[in-house]
Amino acid sequence: MPSARPKPHRRGRAATLPPELRRVNLNAAGVDVGAGSHYVAVPDGRDPEGCDVREFRAFTADLYALADWLTRCDIETVAMESTGVYWIPLFELLSERGFEVRLVDPRQLKSVPGRKTDVLDCQWIQQLHTFGLLAAAFRPDDQICVLRSDLRQRAMLVTYASHHIQHMQKALEQMNLKLAHVVSDITGVTGLAIIRAILGGQREPRALATLRDPHCKTDAATIARALEGTWRPEHLFELRQALELVDFYHTQVAACDQEIEAQLLRFEDKRGGLPLADASRPRKARRTAPAFDARQHLHRLTGVDLTRIDGIDAPTALKVVAEIGLDMTRWPTEKHFASWLSLAPGSKVSGGTPLSGRTKPSASRVAAALRLAASSLYHSRSALGAFHRRLKARLGAPKAITATAHKLARLIYRMLRFGTEYVDRGQDYYERRYQRRVVSTLMRRAHDLGYTLVKNEDRPAASSPA
Repeated sequence: MPSARPKPHRRGRAATLPPELRRVNLNAAGVDVGAGSHYVAVPDGRDPEGCDVREFRAFTADLYALADWLTRCDIETVAMESTGVYWIPLFELLSERGFEVRLVDPRQLKSVPGRKTDVLDCQWIQQLHTFGLLAAAFRPDDQICVLRSDLRQRAMLVTYASHHIQHMQKALEQMNLKLAHVVSDITGVTGLAIIRAILGGQREPRALATLRDPHCKTDAATIARALEGTWRPEHLFELRQALELVDFYHTQVAACDQEIEAQLLRFEDKRGGLPLADASRPRKARRTAPAFDARQHLHRLTGVDLTRIDGIDAPTALKVVAEIGLDMTRWPTEKHFASWLSLAPGSKVSGGTPLSGRTKPSASRVAAALRLAASSLYHSRSALGAFHRRLKARLGAPKAITATAHKLARLIYRMLRFGTEYVDRGQDYYERRYQRRVVSTLMRRAHDLGYTLVKNEDRPAASSPA
């Protein structure tokens, strides 16, 4: 049950506020979220008992009591700090009860005046929200949240499976079985067949080598030499348990794929009757790719084919859509979107002097996925590939990857916002346009210095850097 607390002294802050500071949200409340309890503050005089700050336990019954108390206090909008995952049950409950809930980045609330207590924290949040000084953190609609949660769960299972694959490699190395050196993947067809045979009791290297897949590039004799080991029982036990855990996680991933596909089928069809065109370039499917046709589902719920962008495959596009949603109007322009992803150049200026142009640090899953897609464009014979190679030669790999990821983010924004299709002009078109831009700059600089730039007709123009 909620526990009433005496209203703390506000030290005259409300009386000293300037008249220019206008109250935007008159019916606003602030919540300091915690693991065991939540502290809630409402405007002065709203509580019939005269207690404008109350503490509520984090149990479900107390959350309902919190919502009922806010209703009695005529509260319409609530601001809360995004503390861990403790805010999620309260956020969902208040949203269902019809309150306008604003999730706030903790960095906006770190400058609490005076001593820091839970009571002062919730009062400070309520005061800032009253004057409209808190920007809401991004949270997609509920349907996207479900898809995002399923995909994050799947990614976690894939990560756990990879840890146990490393345990398998460790057990093999301890027995001096060099299987990882003769096959590209010990969880592939050849690797798993040999490991299962070893755990089944087979110890003869030549017999184990006959289990190689015909597509394996390593010959049977080399594989047989790699499978001469010590066969210690404790390492075989470790290998068995690691394999069982890998199999278990793969089963869980398959169950996640079924849940994700079922969730994708619940989205509205935005294709407008237009069929999905054939892939412009065949791509080798990832081993960790979903078991369903993600490209078809993405086209149905977005109306565009994001995989036509060079470097963006179906799993990457699915991850991006699940993190940002389908409503791109939340960002006014593509520049706002790139800045939200922390992919835009920084603008740290003091006294009119630029100090740094570094991008802000970010833990965004979308930015990480786009950086990974950008790094795969180094050998691409596309316009994006040529752009990436030119920047890498001039600025280095990290800055080139970030700049290319920035360009990918802007392309995705345009496609999702305006429904435009991406058309790759090719690296030759990009290099010709880059050459014309360089020549135009040189001619302008020569003119400013009193010179005339003349083309040497006897000599072919040098190609732009690749």
